[in-house]
Amino acid sequence: MMRTHIAVLLAMFMVPVSGVADPEFFDEGPMSGKGYPFSESVRVGNILFISGQVGVDENNQLVEGGIVGETRQIMSNIGGALERRGLGFSDVVKCTVFLADVAEWGEFNTIYTSYFERPYPARSALGANGLALGARLEVECIAAYPSE
Repeated sequence: MMRTHIAVLLAMFMVPVSGVADPEFFDEGPMSGKGYPFSESVRVGNILFISGQVGVDENNQLVEGGIVGETRQIMSNIGGALERRGLGFSDVVKCTVFLADVAEWGEFNTIYTSYFERPYPARSALGANGLALGARLEVECIAAYPSE
């Protein structure tokens, strides 16, 4: 049994990386060029990874309006990132949500769900302390390019 486990682990690490597409890094959007140590998004093959977005406008200022204003701005920022890569919200397959106050979940969810249709993307959500720029919320997404 132990030999089987070792063989499986070895096989996993011996897979050639030549089959993995070279990543494309994109640095656009409200937080780009502001000295942050991340790209707005990265495409690997048919998958687009969008970095966590907080509710900042084009001047890199956190918008007013608390969770409602920030949620709308975040979804707008994500929509812009998707559009620049030729995608839309219907191509999003997974989101991760970080809330400074889980009690604001309902307000966030009302706005978030207005951007998607059923079936909704997979999603994880958790409470977080100390989000960037004092934000109430951060959302990251993964989208998939349609098969050709």
